[in-house]
Amino acid sequence: MAKQIYTRIIGTGSALPSQIIKNTHFLKNEFYTPSKKKIEDKSNEEIIQKFQEITNIEERRYIADDLVTSDIAAMAVEDACKSAGISMESLDFIIVGHNFGDILHGNVRTDVLPSLANKVKMKLHIKNPTCICHDVVSGCPGWTQGMITADAYIKSGFGKRGVVVGADVLSRISDPHDRDSMIYADGAGATVVEAIESEEPVGILSHSSRSDSVKYANLLTLGESDNPDYESDELFIKMSGHKLYVYAITTVPGVVKDSIEKAGLELEDIKKIFIHQANEKMDEAILSGVLKLYGKKEAPEGIMPMSIRELGNSSTATVPTLLDLVLKGKMEGHEVNEGDYTILCSVGAGMNINSIVYKW
Repeated sequence: MAKQIYTRIIGTGSALPSQIIKNTHFLKNEFYTPSKKKIEDKSNEEIIQKFQEITNIEERRYIADDLVTSDIAAMAVEDACKSAGISMESLDFIIVGHNFGDILHGNVRTDVLPSLANKVKMKLHIKNPTCICHDVVSGCPGWTQGMITADAYIKSGFGKRGVVVGADVLSRISDPHDRDSMIYADGAGATVVEAIESEEPVGILSHSSRSDSVKYANLLTLGESDNPDYESDELFIKMSGHKLYVYAITTVPGVVKDSIEKAGLELEDIKKIFIHQANEKMDEAILSGVLKLYGKKEAPEGIMPMSIRELGNSSTATVPTLLDLVLKGKMEGHEVNEGDYTILCSVGAGMNINSIVYKW
């Protein structure tokens, strides 16, 4: 069998913020409905309890006041390069998936000039002029879309080694009067990828993607505060939770199945599914939908590791940070071994979906 070029991950890294924010943090908030009516028929204790039952989020991480997204993205890159045992000067490209750029503490406005990838290169003092930088803005699937882009770079011969980052700071773009604000978190995860010539398929084997914008672009947008008396006209992240849930559980399973079929595999071959940590019940429903497409009822125990209980939803960062935790033995009961087939999957604003089949 002739050798082909594949994209493999040689190192992972993450930057988990130091501030642990428990659900009790929101007891002091005044919550309003999307129709801008104050919620008075339920106490905050009841609102928070219901939120936890739906999402299984108990706590999340927020970055320190003196940091921005590009700072934690740079930390994740440094960690990943150390894990890979490579010099950062050997990188041919830096791709950063994010959604809101750098947001200063106390200022909701975003800063994306220059790109976060360029800021990361600057903050890490990477001097190599042939290391190109750019950002990917693709909703929560920013890191998976970045991985697909990196795979295209490597297979085309454009570059032999690069780093793909997912980083977001959602705590600074969240409306404190919106119940959905409790979902959001901050974080960064990175993967160093490089070309490998192999007779046997390895690394990224296949991927499947989908974008549905005509009917669903407004499920995740920016909008005014739910509080009609809010002191400014700043815009915050807004989510149509139920509609997004229905879209995800009905659409994502088919994309996952398509990626598995493109790799010439069966569901039984898949050892782990690393899925965007958006809502634990939603992720479980997506897994059930995948099983149903294959005529299965029971999923293998431990097939879908979850970090959402402790880390919340950090958008583009959830999949790479989850991957880093598992690969470094930091999630009890979960491991990935050589030869294992895994899924890397995300769904989010756009609406966009990516599913990647990866062999270790």
